Amino acid sequence: MKKNMPLKEWLPLLGMTFSAFVVNTSEFMPIGLLTNIAADFGITEAHAGLLISVYAWVVMLLSLPLMLLVCRMEMRKLLLCTLALFGVCQILSTVSGSFGALMASRIGVACSHAVFWSIASPIAVRVVSEEHRPLALSMIVTGSSVAMIFGLPLGRAIGLHIGWRMTFLCVGLLAFAIFAYLLKVAPRLPSRQTFTLRELPRLLRNPLLLGIYWLAALVATAYYTAYSYIEPFLKQVAQLPESWITMTLALFGVSGILGSFLFSWLYSRFPHTFIKLSLGGIAGALLLLYPASFQTGAVILLCCFWGVAATAFNIVCQAEIIKHTQQEATAVAMSIFSGIFNLGIGCGTLLGGAVCTYSSISRIGFAGGLVAVGAFFYCTRRLLKRLNP
Repeated sequence: MKKNMPLKEWLPLLGMTFSAFVVNTSEFMPIGLLTNIAADFGITEAHAGLLISVYAWVVMLLSLPLMLLVCRMEMRKLLLCTLALFGVCQILSTVSGSFGALMASRIGVACSHAVFWSIASPIAVRVVSEEHRPLALSMIVTGSSVAMIFGLPLGRAIGLHIGWRMTFLCVGLLAFAIFAYLLKVAPRLPSRQTFTLRELPRLLRNPLLLGIYWLAALVATAYYTAYSYIEPFLKQVAQLPESWITMTLALFGVSGILGSFLFSWLYSRFPHTFIKLSLGGIAGALLLLYPASFQTGAVILLCCFWGVAATAFNIVCQAEIIKHTQQEATAVAMSIFSGIFNLGIGCGTLLGGAVCTYSSISRIGFAGGLVAVGAFFYCTRRLLKRLNP
């Protein structure tokens, strides 16, 4: 029987959850502000879109080098320094006088993002007792899911009413508020990361870890093949009104919260079954995306199911990486995962774009689904045989 989590564990875990929210909100913000930013600097929206693509590639390229550089810092200090850099760069975005200056500040935010997602899950599982670790991981992903629900539309609303710069300012101020909160409640966590660059080949020879990385890359590619273009798909193929599209995307994020709670409830008891169901759910949702588009209720329900499965799988990957990595290498292993996941985002977006350009946007679900089916068979035929239940 699980004991209730004591307040001294809840307080820092809540701080980490809000940190995940603000970091992911910042990543999504430019998507809803591109038109305003482009108009302000006199550039095209495609040019302004570099803020998104450069951000993802910086996270991919720098996650591992940055984590190797700072992995021996005391974890509380590293977390606070990361949030401070994040907040400062948001303020610099607010006062940027040129697009180049804005891009530089966003690169700074991407660096803090890379370090944060390398340490967020390891810190979350260390501030709670072992029996509450699944809940801690689900809380971190819940913060990310809430950013998808409220962060993007809220940031866009602020940008539309008082200017895009104020959106960055609000996020920066929120980051400093979370910094002050964690300064009070976060416990000192001596670094267990004695990892050095010379040990990297040994880490990458871990067959279980490599298998999880391959699986994560495949699933991220499959997911973003369709998700990157879900808004135009719902508009052009499913022919949903604008208000219904907004509602569907919000429900997508809300369902992600359900996925995180299902993980905390079921994963520890049925790990292999949970992995199969979450991965099979992603593949099924992608393959059924076009058939469901003929009925409004069906496509909305399918998006909700897709959100549950995708969030559950994301937490599973993090849990398995932590389980199969020595404590001194956990943060580095998570930084590699972050980089690989962002590689999947880029590959999926390119694949989806190619499908839209050379075939039809209606087929993005089939394209992503085929990749997801391959990931499912790889997982069930090879990887699960190696993972301890």
